[in-house]
Amino acid sequence: MAGKLHTARSRNDQVATDFHLYLKHRLPLVIDAIKQLQTALVNQASQHIHTIMPGYTHLQHAQPISFGHYLTAYYAMLKRDIERFEFNQQHTDLSPLGAAALAGTTFPIDREETTQLLGFKQPYTNSLDAVSDRDFALEFLSNAAILMMHLSRFSEELISWCSYEFNYLEMADEYSTGSSIMPQKKNPDMAELTRGKTGRVYGHLMGLLATMKSLPLAYNKDMQEDKEGVFDTVKTIIPCLKVMTGMIETMHVNTAQMQQAVQNDFSNATELADYLAAKGIPFRQAHAIVGQLVYEGIQNHQNLQDLSLAQFKAIDARIDADVYHVLDPTVAVEQRTSLGGTGFDQVESQVKQAQQELQLP
Repeated sequence: MAGKLHTARSRNDQVATDFHLYLKHRLPLVIDAIKQLQTALVNQASQHIHTIMPGYTHLQHAQPISFGHYLTAYYAMLKRDIERFEFNQQHTDLSPLGAAALAGTTFPIDREETTQLLGFKQPYTNSLDAVSDRDFALEFLSNAAILMMHLSRFSEELISWCSYEFNYLEMADEYSTGSSIMPQKKNPDMAELTRGKTGRVYGHLMGLLATMKSLPLAYNKDMQEDKEGVFDTVKTIIPCLKVMTGMIETMHVNTAQMQQAVQNDFSNATELADYLAAKGIPFRQAHAIVGQLVYEGIQNHQNLQDLSLAQFKAIDARIDADVYHVLDPTVAVEQRTSLGGTGFDQVESQVKQAQQELQLP
């Protein structure tokens, strides 16, 4: 009887079925790990809605923002990652079993029944496609690469924020290491390792794309190279997500240093331009006026809020004493009330929406 087990089956459809089953049962684990990281981000964001930090473009101080707003930006990225992995599940939840080598079989099998018994949503509708398709694996690797890109960007910023020069954050000892020679060092090694693992996942995606790019239908032995990269990617991204979650849960936020950073810069320059525009001055003209004032401040080693009213009026007489209220970093953040903006009410709304999506108390 054992000899009959191969009836109506081929290595081609059996291996493809096993590969689908493997990934089908790993995708929920990946999605759950992402949600755990999202939860850590939202919990921190809820505590730092009113914490102000510099927002950056080109790694230069741009405008003051809420630290909670910064954290919910990564929540939003991870939400899209989840959506991609959920879509990936649709193409993973297909059964190749019964396609045999490539052409189906002459035996009276019931592919619908085996699909149901194995827990798949539906069978492949074309036997050639069933044994040659690795799109589901490529989708997974592509999604994983995008996920790791997000984690790498986040890691890069965490590493910077932990530096002596920024001093915005401090990682818990469990996620840091010392130096073998320099006693004072506290290195954010877990963030660095996560950043480093990104290239590994990119490599697996490029490897499988290169393997598949010129394969004729249907099965070819080259396709045995499809699994190692997927297995390693699963073993890479889940620990990275768990480590990142722990880092975010336990990090110390230096709120005073963040606040100080927006007091000694010109990140409120846009607020002054908006102030002038609200007086009816065309924005490009307002932009030029503020440029003159920033130059004045640089020349005299003063920030905008430190200029006297006389200095303001020497550049433009339409500036009044109420300008100092506008230049306050807290006011600058508070007034960014457009949908999705960094205004405190908007950030609170983003946090509440995220809590609802994650079903948090």
